[in-house]
Amino acid sequence: MANAADRRQIKFGAILTGTGGPGDQLRWLDPEIPGDASVDIDWYIEYARLAERAKFDLVFIVDSQFITPHSPPHYLNRLEPLTLLSALAVATERIGLVGTATTSYNSPYNLARRFASLDLISRGRAGWNVVTSGDAGTATNYGLDEHFDYPTRYRRAAEHIEVSQALWDSYEDDAFPRDRETKVFLDPERQHQINHDGEFFRVAGPLNIQRSPQGQPVIFQAGDSNDGRDLGGRYADGIFTHASNIRDSLAFAEDIRARAAAAGRNPQHVLILPGARIVVGDTDDEARAIERAQHELSNSFDIALAELGRPFGWHDFTQYDLDAPFPDVLHLAQRSFRTNAESIVAFAEKDSLTLRQVVERLSAFRPSPFVGTASTVADRLQEWFESGAVDGFNVYVSHPAQFRRFVDEVVPILQERGVHRAEYEGKTLREHLGLPFPANRYAASTVVETIADDTLSAVR
Repeated sequence: MANAADRRQIKFGAILTGTGGPGDQLRWLDPEIPGDASVDIDWYIEYARLAERAKFDLVFIVDSQFITPHSPPHYLNRLEPLTLLSALAVATERIGLVGTATTSYNSPYNLARRFASLDLISRGRAGWNVVTSGDAGTATNYGLDEHFDYPTRYRRAAEHIEVSQALWDSYEDDAFPRDRETKVFLDPERQHQINHDGEFFRVAGPLNIQRSPQGQPVIFQAGDSNDGRDLGGRYADGIFTHASNIRDSLAFAEDIRARAAAAGRNPQHVLILPGARIVVGDTDDEARAIERAQHELSNSFDIALAELGRPFGWHDFTQYDLDAPFPDVLHLAQRSFRTNAESIVAFAEKDSLTLRQVVERLSAFRPSPFVGTASTVADRLQEWFESGAVDGFNVYVSHPAQFRRFVDEVVPILQERGVHRAEYEGKTLREHLGLPFPANRYAASTVVETIADDTLSAVR
């Protein structure tokens, strides 16, 4: 088996969405899934530990803060991410803990403090998935008349990240001597205010919590719009995305890395981690049959019609004639999931589709590239990885039996091939991901960061 330090390795995240997210609304009918899985801490602990046994890099908790009766089951009733991840932090030892939090409806000070707390509780395993909130109705839950528009959301997000990262540097790493003989608890020269006064936030600081063993929480981002890609290229350490083939994934990766380079960053420090739906069978044909059966179990026309409203601000499409041309509704998406809505409208207009045909196309069965025997799945994952299109995958933990097969059958093959770790080499999420330790901006020396960069370059 190849030594982990000798070669680049596949990174894995586990997406825990309990009773079922978008496009998977009837997943909870699987008898192996508790009906209250999305609020059952024991369920999360079980699958976080299973992912940790397989030496995954992280678990990933999605979130949003606006629902309708048509929202997926997991969205209707789920635990708040940072509370959940704090519980997972004491129930696991090594796996990274990544939670989604919006920059549109949080202040930098409070959010920075909560993630810094998770980072200390987990001893350096925290990550923040930065979102700007696509559900326009979220504004009504925070006393606002309307959601921020796209440019405002992304300018606010950029400033929010910069303020949060500055707050995480409030204390240099040696700020607390805690010397009982001299009765010196804090070296005040190593405590720093940030005195930020920007377009959206005024924050004096300092943050009242020290840095963690990994320096700062790892930043992830998932926006696919031009603004979202710019944000990811400028700030993200990891990018959550979607891709149906190697060609599109490689184009996306090259675009993100070019944006990172343009922002003055090392593009190799931005990891591309698309979602992967994995199905394992005793034969390739059996796996494909399982995949189709799961799709048919989890989908219906009526559910897809209701769910179509989400990118358009949860617009009610049931009011239209299903066999009339797709309605003129793009304006409803301007403060919602605009990029997704634009894509839907574009193919509807290009092919002159009716509303019924749009729903059927969106809910149609789309085979995943990662379906087959354990060997077939391992081959496909390795092929995508070695092409340079991805740095790893976020695996959807959907049907329990399938995730166990992936852990028990596919992961050992990848470990034997030396493309996935057999043991954790580090203790922090940054170490798992091969990311440099961020030197404190106020410290006199940046030797640690330089050494980490050189070491990472040598490994790659």
